[in-house]
Amino acid sequence: MKLSTPEFDAPSDANDRRAVTPVICYPPDALTPSDLAALAVRRKDAAKSGAVTAAPREAACIDVPAGCFFRISSVEGPQVGDLNLWSKADISERFYSGKTRALHGTHLSTGDRMWSSFPNLRPMATITADTLDWYGFDEFGGSVHDVIGTRCDPYTGRLLSGTDYHHCCHSNLTRAFADHTGLPMAEAEAHIHDVLNVFMCTGFVRDTGQYFMKASPVRPGDYLEFFAEIDLIVGLSACPGGDCSEEHSSDKTTCYPLLIEVFDPGQEAREAHRPPASSAYDQSHGRG
Repeated sequence: MKLSTPEFDAPSDANDRRAVTPVICYPPDALTPSDLAALAVRRKDAAKSGAVTAAPREAACIDVPAGCFFRISSVEGPQVGDLNLWSKADISERFYSGKTRALHGTHLSTGDRMWSSFPNLRPMATITADTLDWYGFDEFGGSVHDVIGTRCDPYTGRLLSGTDYHHCCHSNLTRAFADHTGLPMAEAEAHIHDVLNVFMCTGFVRDTGQYFMKASPVRPGDYLEFFAEIDLIVGLSACPGGDCSEEHSSDKTTCYPLLIEVFDPGQEAREAHRPPASSAYDQSHGRG
């Protein structure tokens, strides 16, 4: 956070330095664009094959085979969710929110991909539909579905309040992932990672650059839908912040469930899908 009153005087060329044109760090031109038209055709033939509900202030996990679609829906009231993804074949390969942010921006929508951690760095899922895509960026710089926040957790809660709260998203996901995989809690916790904040409306205030949240525009019937590029375990926490209009990491706010549904286009379509290859980098790191 920048000081409100700088300690040092601005140099004579300060305005010139500030006026330098920014450069996009990771130009997306080299990325193969999502074939949304082909995915839409495949989606038409997909039938619902599974579902799970993340109860308020809880999380749930579900397996989604490569070539299938999964949808996260608001079903009873405004509610945001924290999403984790793992490779079903190797849970050490998981969603990399920071690199996804670098490639696609602070907030995701239709056509953007969720990329996996090193050394794989490949698409895990592609967003194929977003009923909140109309929101764009508001006058505060806020938008929905961010990859800038982390997830509410008991460690930060303890740091800031001095108390323990066990139904934050980090803990919810830990319990759900342990139950789904059979891993001990401590081992499961090591696999919980930074999230896609589904339906959450966030941004950065201009004066201090601090992360903010505001009431989500999500309403029952809204959804975010994905295509599974690889075999996935999908984990979702119904955040204790509800619609994030007040606070999180407490029981103060009204919360609602979130629904995850899986849609299968059929064995032939699934077998025709070719999961993306892992990064071709040789991992020598200059040591030959």
